Amino acid sequence: MLRIMSIKRESPPDVARAWLDDQGNSILEEQVELARVPAPPFQERTRGEAIASKLSALGLAPRFDDIGNLLAWLPPDAGLPEARPVIVAAHMDTVFGADVAIEIRREGDRWIGPGITDNARGLAVALAVLRAMLHSAVEPQHPVLFVFTVGEEGRGDLRGVKHLFSEDNPLRSAVAFMAVDGTGLSRIIHRSLGSRRFHIAVSGSGGHSWTDWGRSNPARAIGEFIHLLAGLELSESPRTTLTVARHGGGTSINAIPAESWVELDLRSEVTAEIDLTESRIRDLLAAAVATEEARGDGRLRVELEIIGERPAGILATSHPLVQAAERASRSAGAAPEFSSASTDANVPMSLGVPSIAIGCGGSSGDTHTEHEWFVDSDGSAGAVRLFDILSAVAGF
Repeated sequence: MLRIMSIKRESPPDVARAWLDDQGNSILEEQVELARVPAPPFQERTRGEAIASKLSALGLAPRFDDIGNLLAWLPPDAGLPEARPVIVAAHMDTVFGADVAIEIRREGDRWIGPGITDNARGLAVALAVLRAMLHSAVEPQHPVLFVFTVGEEGRGDLRGVKHLFSEDNPLRSAVAFMAVDGTGLSRIIHRSLGSRRFHIAVSGSGGHSWTDWGRSNPARAIGEFIHLLAGLELSESPRTTLTVARHGGGTSINAIPAESWVELDLRSEVTAEIDLTESRIRDLLAAAVATEEARGDGRLRVELEIIGERPAGILATSHPLVQAAERASRSAGAAPEFSSASTDANVPMSLGVPSIAIGCGGSSGDTHTEHEWFVDSDGSAGAVRLFDILSAVAGF
């Protein structure tokens, strides 16, 4: 009797996961390779060209937008204005200036060097997932847009993703947005930590420390201002922080400074709390300057400049995107942790686009220092986690 046996074929997502399972070493190698390509603030193009070359070799048609973000669509013929994509974003820039030597070395199980984690790991994992989609020929219900962004760090002030979601940009109708940044398998960042940064300068006539003593002194005004800030009560719920980050001024030890300045970093998960605290900062600044003017003999000039702003936002833990991330974390053997941070996800989240940020597996430390380190503790698990979330949201 002839018996016909049915053969069970693996689905494209299963093929992709199986392929990713074998890519741990390749992901790490690409992470180290990309970390060795400098990407100082506002100078990300060299790293962008390296990534674009990889994408072109895969048969894609990557393009740089007007500000320097690198975009690649899957399927390759998808695109705006009709498409409502799921966006996967990994930032290319580091916090390190062009004067910092980029030396990546291995010590035992640690890879050490500037930017080895933040965000070389995110870039390598995003590329691995993109390759897995091509390898398995998945057919997403929603197109997927991979974006390698500029300006996520520091003075970059999220300029890449702000451009991506600028007014009237069709990407504001995206189905979902995922920032791929850092390490670990547990954290699901569904709350955007907003921030506002200030450069405050007080200036006067200056003068000689002996013959002109008694003139209103900008340095004393700034000192009084910092003293008043130390007594400022900040909200505990929502948690709000205010950091005196830098201050300086003056030209000589024997001169009354003509200018003194301070830079502040204000953070909260609620924009209204940032607005309220800014108002109080301005009141304390006016009081400090008035105090110095009263004990000196001249008017002081004040300039307050906002030098950075990251919007706050929140996505409910009950949202399908967060739920998909929770399932993927558990599938990776990690306990989900719902948290807040400041990432590329801040901007779309503040605009109502469902957004999260996730880590990419492994462990790390000393971030934003030249001794930043990464340990490949779980191979390709971070890439599989991202793929699982993407599969659930994009539909394949």
